[in-house]
Amino acid sequence: MNDLKHVAIILDGNGRWAKEKGLSRSKGHYHGFTNLKKLSEYIFDKGIKVLSVYAFSTENFKRDKKEVDYLMNLFQKAFKGYGEVLNQKGVKVVFSGRRDPLPKGVLNTIDDISSKTKNNTKGIFNICINYGGQYEILDAVKNISKKVKEEKLEIDDITLETVYQNMYQDLPPVDLMIRTSGEQRLSNFLLFQNAYAEFYFPKVYFPDFNEKEFDKAVEEYHNRDRRFGNVKENK
Repeated sequence: MNDLKHVAIILDGNGRWAKEKGLSRSKGHYHGFTNLKKLSEYIFDKGIKVLSVYAFSTENFKRDKKEVDYLMNLFQKAFKGYGEVLNQKGVKVVFSGRRDPLPKGVLNTIDDISSKTKNNTKGIFNICINYGGQYEILDAVKNISKKVKEEKLEIDDITLETVYQNMYQDLPPVDLMIRTSGEQRLSNFLLFQNAYAEFYFPKVYFPDFNEKEFDKAVEEYHNRDRRFGNVKENK
């Protein structure tokens, strides 16, 4: 994958996928998770070092309680077995987001998987649950301010690297950001880390975003001219 180290995916379109098939939204989420299991394994086997997925935002708690409860239960039950698979494959699993108001069962699952996989080195699977990019930046600012107040850090020593180190996870910048379903917005996802990412917006819903669709995204990425703000003269 050469320079493609960090891929981020907004897992969008599960509900619409289900509606078009005459199924419940819950069925859409189930099929989305089933696809995520297969796709994530494929992505790590392709040599990607970091995969971040937007599983559940802070705003998603405003959805119908029945749907939220189903998602929390799905996460808790499904990730217990899937966490073991990732562990066996040598993938480190980390979680980004605020713990409150996640249910205790979900928190126990998060802590268990994080602990079991913490020493793995094949890749890093960053699962963003109860996550919001603005809140992450806010929490990073609070952490840095606390260190300055406690005289553990001088203001003049604060750099961009300092900010990265105080995010929920200290991960490299995103190279390729994918949002399935055709929607073209970030929706508060990894705002700081996506500063120079290449964006890709396939119209396919996430349950159908398979290995072939991912390869299309990678091909598009390699056809882009990443400039990082630099001006390159045409030759």
